[in-house]
Amino acid sequence: MTTSRIDGVSVTTQANVYFDGKCVSHAITLPDGTKKSVGVVLPATLTFGTAAPEIMECVAGGCEYRLAGTDAWKTCQAGEQFSVPGNSSFEIRVSEAFHYICHYG
Repeated sequence: MTTSRIDGVSVTTQANVYFDGKCVSHAITLPDGTKKSVGVVLPATLTFGTAAPEIMECVAGGCEYRLAGTDAWKTCQAGEQFSVPGNSSFEIRVSEAFHYICHYG
């Protein structure tokens, strides 16, 4: 199931812009203090580092991703997600806009 709406959150209005605008996100905080980000990755191949574990939920579009230390590229489409360990990285290949929610921790 794809998350289509997150109610009752606080939104940081200034966007986080990465990779010359190829990734743009906004931080949100839920009433219980849980932090997430919602954003879009535009067509590109990018490498992201993680501090905490992350779950990348695909809201729309799709991507291919490869976790650090692996050789295989995997796909993620709307309604799917993939997990990334903390203190790690992943590569992402996007050919159409990839809309996501990043769940931290």
